[in-house]
Amino acid sequence: MTINRNKLLILIVLPVILFFVSLFLGRYPVAPGTVLKILADSLVPGTFECHDTARTVILQVRLPRILLAMLVGAGLSISGATFQGMFRNPLVSPYILGVCSGAGFGAALAILCSESPLLIQVSAFSFGLAAVTMAYTLSRVSTSTPVLMMVLSGVVLSALFSALISLAKYVADPYEKLPAIVFWLMGSLSGRSLKDFGFIVIPILMGTTGLLLVRWRINVMSLGHEEARTLGVNIEVMKGIVITCATVITAAAVCVSGVIGWVGLVIPHIGRMLVGPDHRVLLPATLAIGAAYLLMIDNLARILTATEIPLGILTAIVGAPFFAYLLRRTKGGWE
Repeated sequence: MTINRNKLLILIVLPVILFFVSLFLGRYPVAPGTVLKILADSLVPGTFECHDTARTVILQVRLPRILLAMLVGAGLSISGATFQGMFRNPLVSPYILGVCSGAGFGAALAILCSESPLLIQVSAFSFGLAAVTMAYTLSRVSTSTPVLMMVLSGVVLSALFSALISLAKYVADPYEKLPAIVFWLMGSLSGRSLKDFGFIVIPILMGTTGLLLVRWRINVMSLGHEEARTLGVNIEVMKGIVITCATVITAAAVCVSGVIGWVGLVIPHIGRMLVGPDHRVLLPATLAIGAAYLLMIDNLARILTATEIPLGILTAIVGAPFFAYLLRRTKGGWE
């Protein structure tokens, strides 16, 4: 499947434009020329003389946040597109197997014990992986893992970890720990640094590379398991590869951003509207669209009000009406 030049140009240029525009936006004004000088001087030290405050704002505050927004948005989007293809269901999101609630409980537990950012991230990442592992193990029937069993297992584990999150909030100190847990669960990239980017970039890149390498097999799986077996695809092996890659991506994204809903659910549909259902093209397209979308949402979160709006709120406000439109348009089907 080919993409016309206009769509291809949009997919390539839009994230790049938003990246540079985002460096100018914020409560501390920095002129575009100054931003370019700061970037050039960071690459070749001594090229330009730049104000220390502007340099700090661009390189230590905005740049890490922009990179994280693009990385998280791209990761959640490609995970959602992959799961929707594998499960053959347009309502599936990256959180279907319980990674979100598992990571949320891990973060809440770490906040109760310590407010160390690294401990929170490691705990959220570990519990997110553990939740999906438990769901996958629970869904095993003999030597296979039926799709319905995986979905039901994910629902069960999500309910369990959601209850544990509620328990953690119930016993938390209402003046310090409880607000921290609630804010984390709302999703935000405030205060993130290049260390946070370095913590998740390798897992997300590894998972993304794995999904891109098998994207043609996801096309076959989306036809149905019987057809896939007829065409020589080992269904159980492919399920394991896809679930592992998508889960690593999602857990890594959630552990630094908190719970950001609707990105992995809505962006794949936008991708299909632009490039069609062929996963060989759809997965790269969702990477670009997801990166641009979450970066745009994060910019709005930073500049709309005096206090920053959690990302999870904005993505729901934008995503829910759009998804309602899709439901009305397709009448619950998947075109």
